[in-house]
Amino acid sequence: MDLENRNELPNSLEEHWMPFTSNQDFKDNPRLMVKAKGVYYTDHHGNQLIDASSGLFCSPAGHGRKEIRDAVYKQLEQLDYVQPFQQGYNGSFELARRISKHTPEDLNKIFFTMCGSSAVDTAIKTAIAYFKAKGEGHRHHIVGRERGYHGMNIGGISVGGMVANRKTFSSILMPNTHHLRHTHLPENTFVRGEPETGDYLAEDLERIAGHIGGENIAACIVEPVAGSTGTLVPPKGYLQKLR
Repeated sequence: MDLENRNELPNSLEEHWMPFTSNQDFKDNPRLMVKAKGVYYTDHHGNQLIDASSGLFCSPAGHGRKEIRDAVYKQLEQLDYVQPFQQGYNGSFELARRISKHTPEDLNKIFFTMCGSSAVDTAIKTAIAYFKAKGEGHRHHIVGRERGYHGMNIGGISVGGMVANRKTFSSILMPNTHHLRHTHLPENTFVRGEPETGDYLAEDLERIAGHIGGENIAACIVEPVAGSTGTLVPPKGYLQKLR
């Protein structure tokens, strides 16, 4: 394939191993996107497809936005990269300041990572390190939730509740992880918005604390709205009770 003509099929589909994909089926019938604009992808056959999920939920501004492209180009011209150990870039401090304006007052420190998986593992390590620095090294238990998805790093799989992922890597999962019950109740299957019933499931945290000792828990992690398991909206009052 001529890289200047990306509408062509690649010379080979064998070398690239794709995540969460039946690779052999894909090679037999490849679906390749060659460009995008607004909410539409265009495949190598010229068909347009609506990007209804914003990629992996990360491109809600749409594709091909001129103002975004120009801002990226301008930044690359000025400074493409600076390593963050013992030095920094003024733009990253300004971005952190702006983000902190949209978070609760007691969540005002920003740590940048490359993806959600590394963010979760960093959060787990930060929680454990925080209590260790306070002289409470016994706080190393982490509570997650059934059907939760927190990425594909070992920490995220350990606190997550995706059964297939946990089975595959069961021999190397983190110890001292515990799981709340999920909130997908049969009576809430066709409910719009926040279900009226199910907030009592947050009391699972008290049950776990009673079993292992609340003084040994470093953190509890749940998705406010579970995504990869089927877009599960929490019952009314659930998150408030959990917090």
